This record gives sequence, structure tokens and C-alpha cells, in this order.
Amino acid sequence: METVLNKTLKERVFHSILFEVVANVLIALMLAAILAVPVTQSAVLAALSAVTAMLWNVIFNRLFDAVQIRMGFRRSLPVRILHAVLFEAGLLAVLIPVTAWWFTVSLLKAFMLQIALVAFFLPYTVVFNYVYDLFRFHWVCRSRGTER
Repeated sequence: METVLNKTLKERVFHSILFEVVANVLIALMLAAILAVPVTQSAVLAALSAVTAMLWNVIFNRLFDAVQIRMGFRRSLPVRILHAVLFEAGLLAVLIPVTAWWFTVSLLKAFMLQIALVAFFLPYTVVFNYVYDLFRFHWVCRSRGTER
């Protein structure tokens, strides 16, 4: 299979956009079914959550990098786990009240919905990237005339 290093910036942007679009469609459909709300209402929250996560990613990583420079630690496995937990906790702190307000539900129900979304993204990320890489491998091989 082709390595990740062979991906162009254009392909990386395409991959990222496709990842978010597919995730948002799936999330909007699932939230609409679970909460018995219109898909448009759940789609707005899904899109808002995605934009919030991207903005939080930039802010959080800048802050984390500054702390790392100041304290001089390495990004060992425990630090990477802490990084992921802190990122998700910060994102949840912002999204739980927004979710509660948007769907007119309790903070507890909003918390449960957000935890479900976090749980959704782990297998989704693995499956999406696996399928993407399979299609990419066959597309690259076919375009180079090396597929068997």
C-alpha cells in the first residue's frame, strides 16, 4: 500500500473534508432518530460541533505546545493520553451546554449525547480511514497501471 507520505496537500484537504462531511451526515441522521427531531435541527448541531472541535483543536494545541515548551516534557504515551483526555474534556465543557440549549434537554442528557458522539468517533475514524486507504490504494495502483 502507498504510504501516508505520498499524499499531497490537496489530497489531505480532500480527506479531511470527506471525513467531516460523512461524519456530520451520520451524526445528523443518528441524532434525529434518537431524539425524534428534524434532521435539519440535528445537522446544525453536528456542523456546529465540527466547527467548534476544529477551532478548539487549534486553540488547545497552541496552549499545549506552550506548556510543553515552558515545562520541557516529551510527548510520551502517558502525555499523549493526557493530551487527548484534556482535549475532549475541554470540548465537552463547551458543547454540553450548547447541546442542552439547542435540543432543550437537561445537561445530563446533553452530556450523555456528547459522550455517545465521542464514542462514535473512535470506531468511525478507524473504519473511515481503513476504507479510504483501501480505495486510495486501488485508485493509485490503477492510475499507475500496477493493480493486479
